[in-house]
Amino acid sequence: MKKKFVMSYSCGKDSTLSLYRMIREGHKPAALLITVDKKVLRSWFHGVPNDLLNEVSKSLGIPLLLVKCEGEEYSEAFKKALHKAKIELGAEACVFGDIDLEAHRTWCTDRCNEVEMEAIFPLWLENREKLTYEFIDTGFKTVIKNVRLNALSTDFLGKQLTHKVVKDIIKTGSDACGENGEYHTFVFDGPLFKYPIKFKENGIITNETHGFLDIVGVINE
Repeated sequence: MKKKFVMSYSCGKDSTLSLYRMIREGHKPAALLITVDKKVLRSWFHGVPNDLLNEVSKSLGIPLLLVKCEGEEYSEAFKKALHKAKIELGAEACVFGDIDLEAHRTWCTDRCNEVEMEAIFPLWLENREKLTYEFIDTGFKTVIKNVRLNALSTDFLGKQLTHKVVKDIIKTGSDACGENGEYHTFVFDGPLFKYPIKFKENGIITNETHGFLDIVGVINE
């Protein structure tokens, strides 16, 4: 049975592949649910600025459902957004890009259960490396946006994910798909996009644990 769903979207490769699979199977996306750190107006975990989130929404042709919150509000704000998607948009399910981390699946499922919505995990328990290559071979393009410095160096920031780069990541001892938090990505083009997302690199920022590629949108002329 075809479902209307809201996509828990990070702008990264795994949630994009999950979205692609759902649409390919005939399900209908009602919105991209994206959590935003309201202190800095960038998406949580991936750090994508609002102007780029809007461009992604336009290119994908899927409305945004932004959840602006601080860390201590995260769970409650996510639950309220799911309830809004259910009542106002008719969403029956929320789709997630998690692969095999049980703690993540439990958290996501608990939020959905609170509003009596189905939680769907299209990539669940599939081989991490194969999923990464499937994403690349499907035609999506993504740039490495964040790295955990005890796993990967800042040299990886700004690189487009290719078979060669994945192999370089594996050589460091890191997971091919970064499921353990070794890296995060920003997807800017591919089969679902009406046009590629234009962005420019605005330098690299580091703290004690992570390196971040700062990206900003490019105004179309």
